[in-house]
Amino acid sequence: MGRKRGRKPKTDKNYRKDPEGRRLRKGESFREDKSLYVYQYRDVLNKKRYIYDSKIQGLRKKEAEVKRDLEDNIRTYDAVHMTINDGFAQYMSIKYELKPSTRAGYIDTYNRYVRNTIGNTLLKDIKYSDVKSFYLYLLKERNLSIPTVESVHALLHPVFSLAVRDDIIRKNPTDGIMKELKGSWNYEKKERVVLTREHAIALLDYVENHPMYYHWLTILIVLIGTGMRICELCGLSWADVDFKKREISINHHVVYRRFEGDKKMCLHVLTPKTKKGCRIIPMHDEVYHALLAEYTHQSATGFCTAEVDGWSGFIFKNRFGGVYREGTINDAIHRVVKNYNEEERQKAEKENREPDLIPKFSSHDLRHTFCTRFHECGPDDKALQDIMGHADFNTTRNTYTHSSDEAKHKAFRKLEEGERFF
Repeated sequence: MGRKRGRKPKTDKNYRKDPEGRRLRKGESFREDKSLYVYQYRDVLNKKRYIYDSKIQGLRKKEAEVKRDLEDNIRTYDAVHMTINDGFAQYMSIKYELKPSTRAGYIDTYNRYVRNTIGNTLLKDIKYSDVKSFYLYLLKERNLSIPTVESVHALLHPVFSLAVRDDIIRKNPTDGIMKELKGSWNYEKKERVVLTREHAIALLDYVENHPMYYHWLTILIVLIGTGMRICELCGLSWADVDFKKREISINHHVVYRRFEGDKKMCLHVLTPKTKKGCRIIPMHDEVYHALLAEYTHQSATGFCTAEVDGWSGFIFKNRFGGVYREGTINDAIHRVVKNYNEEERQKAEKENREPDLIPKFSSHDLRHTFCTRFHECGPDDKALQDIMGHADFNTTRNTYTHSSDEAKHKAFRKLEEGERFF
């Protein structure tokens, strides 16, 4: 009688074993040449993947993680290999809408604080406590401010969010961390300096009559009297000024940055990030007369001949005939205020009174000063939003009214009828 066909009886020969005689599970094997245990599997994209370990217990721990990832559609292979630096590169590659200056700023911030600190850490290994420890390191060891750490967070949070959406990690370890950090750090947002009318007038009178600082007068008057950003002032050209209509057109600005492809920091001309950034600012009397005097002066002494990215005819030129940088003007403001306060202290001591010091401020504080003075005069708040170039109306005032160029001129006429603007 012949042997009955069917499945072969199970014997030890049907099971693979390691050198110690332990049975290996499906997908497991042992490489004698490298003394490594191997587990082979297919990922969520049906690609063959391998994990290794020198011990069977370690391998099976990794197997359990892989199986859990597969159940949750997590891309285990990418998670094992992708660092924070890799995640940032991927995030930036799909941010095609960024302006060159914004992109350069993101990259500079990331390179300065993240790339060589935690940048080479695997995304999957970062926990909430790791991120908080890193932020505390930036605050304590690097002496960064909360706003600067927030700018770092604004880059790391979307990097991890993208990794979550791409099924590389399960959750974002940066969620909610800034709120907790601000609470534990007793953080209070620094209030912007708004110059009083008395301080603004005192500062301008001081600059006008100073033998060394008088050439900064027009710049200060334009900043206080228009609310334009410092980068917009640096890029302002005579073609943007219409003396007949008493208007200034804001349609570009100058930044000092290193863009992709630049070997070093240099000046660039950029257009506004939003449509609201392109705007018309009516000229107040003092701005009008200051710019007219500057034009008359340059007609006799020579105009700026510098060219940046094909743009020319810039109004404000430095002592070398080139275009100003933002930092140069802010440094000058700090010197002027410092010297003013030193002289005021000396005068107050001689007159036996308390000195009336001007608080330290930046060019951006003059933008806030303008906004405050304009609002105090009671004109159309929607006009103010247009003049400031705010994309979000709530940034200026929480009202919804329409404002035309005519309304802005009307608002400025109201100012003319009142007390001195500054």
